[in-house]
Amino acid sequence: MNFIFHICIMLPLLYANLFSQLNPDYDQDLAKKLNADDLGMKSYVFVILKTGNITNPTKELRDSLFKGHMSNMKKLADEGLLVTAGPFNKNDKNYRGLFILNVDNLEKAKEIVDTDPAVQGKLLDTELYLWYGSAAIQELNKIHNKIQKKGF
Repeated sequence: MNFIFHICIMLPLLYANLFSQLNPDYDQDLAKKLNADDLGMKSYVFVILKTGNITNPTKELRDSLFKGHMSNMKKLADEGLLVTAGPFNKNDKNYRGLFILNVDNLEKAKEIVDTDPAVQGKLLDTELYLWYGSAAIQELNKIHNKIQKKGF
């Protein structure tokens, strides 16, 4: 009876210990800097950019709005608000691209995407979703700047 009691107490503790080992490479300062939780994750807003209501703008308007779109993305990235962005290949859903924004609520994300000239000009529309991902992706822009040979 005593043996069974010890097994019933010790076995769950042993399993809990085996499956919750601390990562030997864990960097507490970096985790704190990136606002990572214990899993190294955090909340973001994932933005899908879609074709907007204005589908046939003049070339001058389209060029102007997309120039502003690219400038706005650079500004947001420099401010640490835009973690990553990029276009989609042609698809049947009219999805044009994505943003991952370094904010944890949809209202703030909406304020940010509404600063985009292509959104303001109705060339692009947006869908916003809360997303839980690695806190490490915030470091992408630093790495990208070291490998980007030409600007947009």
